[in-house]
Parts: sequence; C-alpha cells; structure tokens
Amino acid sequence: MTGPLAGVRVVDLTAALAGPYTTMILADLGADIIKVEPPGGEVTRRVGPYPPSDDGQATLGGYFQSVNRGKRSIVLDLKTPEGHAELLELVRNADVLVENFGPGVVERLDISYETMRQVNPRLVYGSLTGFGSTWSGESPYMNWPAMDITIQAMAGALSITGTEDGKPVKIGPGIGDIFPGTMLAIGVLSALFEAERTGQGQQIDVAMFDAMLSLCERIVYQYSYTGQVPKPIGNTHPILTPFDVLEVKDGWIAVAATTQLRWEALCRIMERPELIEDARFRNETCRVEHRAEIRTLLDDWSRDLTRAEVTEKLGGKVPFGPVNDIRDIFDDPHAWARDMLVEIDNPGSSQKAIVAGQPIKFSRTPSKVGTRAPLLNEHGAAIRTENRSPAFERSH
Repeated sequence: MTGPLAGVRVVDLTAALAGPYTTMILADLGADIIKVEPPGGEVTRRVGPYPPSDDGQATLGGYFQSVNRGKRSIVLDLKTPEGHAELLELVRNADVLVENFGPGVVERLDISYETMRQVNPRLVYGSLTGFGSTWSGESPYMNWPAMDITIQAMAGALSITGTEDGKPVKIGPGIGDIFPGTMLAIGVLSALFEAERTGQGQQIDVAMFDAMLSLCERIVYQYSYTGQVPKPIGNTHPILTPFDVLEVKDGWIAVAATTQLRWEALCRIMERPELIEDARFRNETCRVEHRAEIRTLLDDWSRDLTRAEVTEKLGGKVPFGPVNDIRDIFDDPHAWARDMLVEIDNPGSSQKAIVAGQPIKFSRTPSKVGTRAPLLNEHGAAIRTENRSPAFERSH
C-alpha cells in the first residue's frame, strides 16, 4: 500500500455500513485492514445487487464490494474460546480495533476496550453506536437499536428536509451511517497521532445521533438565536437567495448566486442588468425578502433553455450545476479524471465492479482504492502465519 497509513494494522469487527465505511477510508489511505467475520460471513455479503456469474458460482455483491474493498478477511467465531483467543493475538500486533456492535455485545463477548487494553496498551479502539457509550455521556436511549432513517429522524435531519408543504423526506444516501463512519475515521487518526507521542492508546466513541446533530449545526444556532423552529423549505436556503433548483427544457439545474458579485453576474447573463439597481434586490437581505419574485424571474428565464444551453451560459461564471443522475455522472469526464469512479475485479464474473473512489488526495503518499473486497476467509491462513511470526511482531 502507498497511502499515508501504510504499516498501520487495523482489526475490523464492523458490519453493515457505518463501521465498514470507517475502515474503508482507512484501507484507501493505506492501512492493512483485517476484516474479522463470523463463520457465516458478514451480513452484507448476502445483499445484492450481484453481477452475472461466468461459472454459476457466487459473486461479490455491490454493497459488500463498495465498502469492503482493499480489506483482508479472516473467520473467527468470537463466541468460542478459540476464536476469542485468536482475536486477542490479532489485537496484540494491531494499532487499531474498530467495532460497531449493538448495545452490550462487546461486554458479552468480553472484547471491550477494558479487555483489549490489557493485551495492547497502545491500541486505539474505535466504537460506533447509535447513542454512545456510558463513559462518554449516558443517554436514555443507550440501549436502543439505530438505523440510518431513525437517526436522521431523531437528530433533526428529517425535520428540515422536504418541501414546505410536504411530509419529511429522508436524505437520499445513507448519511446517518456514512457521516458517523467518517467522523470515527477522524477520531481514529487523531488518537493514532496522540499514541505516537505518548505510547498510550484510548477509546473513541462516536454516536450516530451525535454525528448527525453536528451535521445539522445550522438548526441548532437558528433555534438558539431566534427561538424559531426551522422547517423544510425545499431546495432553497433560509438566509441566502437565489439558492434553488430550476426546471429547464430537458431536466433540472441548481443555481446559487448568493453574493452581490454573483447576483450581478447572473443578472447580466440573463440579459436583465436593470435588476441590479432594482430596490427589491439591491443587497442580500432584500433578495431574501423577495425570494418568490426572484424565483419567478429565474423560472421565466430557464424554462425555455436546455441543460446544455444553461451550462454554456452559467458554467464557470456563477455557482451552477446540472442535476445529474448516476448515468450522467458516468458520462462526465470529471469523475473519471478524479479517480472517483474506480473499476475493481469481481471474482467469478467478467464484469468489473465500479465503486466510488477516495476523495482525499495526497501529493507524496497517494491514497487509492486498492484491491477488490475479500472472499470469506480468503486471507485467514496468511494472517495466522503472519501473526505467529516473531519477525512480524518485532517489526510491528
């Protein structure tokens, strides 16, 4: 691996999306991720879609490939003394352990941080739960299970997403999982940096609720400052305008000409320079007060143009973008040029898997999507051999 985390070894006890997304980031940055799976395999191995098989054998599904690429798999039954002992040996030679078990599971399996720190005092132990650990702030919801949509609901995201007169709408991606997973990766990296200086590890606790509330930071200060409860306002912004999605002949576009200079540029592009001096639109505050009138003006201008025509007029001049579906993105050279669409192998199928790339770029130690996701227990023998090697233990 070439990334900045080359040489860092991570024991990955995660499943589903939030935790595997954390370790996926670390894998892309060069860490050696040892994915510990139960005898039947991690649950998302059984989730599609699957590519066509060349020989009738099972192939790796898209869900599993996307967030488990670049990892190595070993099967351990942590409910048995043998499996538990093998995990302790992995932890002895690891830098990081990441887990996202449900409430009480690590205690029942005797794999809590308190147990693991006795084996490896330098260990960074990352925990991702719905509502947090007792030591970092006991919550009345501590034992509640959590999923993306329930966390989006409880942490405020659903209350401000949707149209003004409609029902709450879930944010499209699984952001209630992915954002907490990203925050845990930041926590792990911070604790690794600190451990290098002190020789001591620590536990990191990221609650999905906490992470999502931090993502919804705007509604916190809005309510604190005004006493008003923010509501859904569609594609607009409560304190900026124009900031909206407009219909064109063949689809939709997004425009955000919110500063004075960008508003003036937009007026000139629309061949309406007189709007610059119009008292209703003379500054940002006035434009917010006359949001509906601006929307009418923009609709009158955009509805007779195509996406290509609007792109020619606005592209590079004011903040603008076509509303792309994934087919549009696959056809756009930007995502390929930036290595944000990456092909990886799919065992048993001649069809390559394409997954989202790694957005963090480094000038000297490049990050990259490495190998495909592992087959179940594909690396078990190799990992056990490494872990028994005195040379590995000393060098690590």
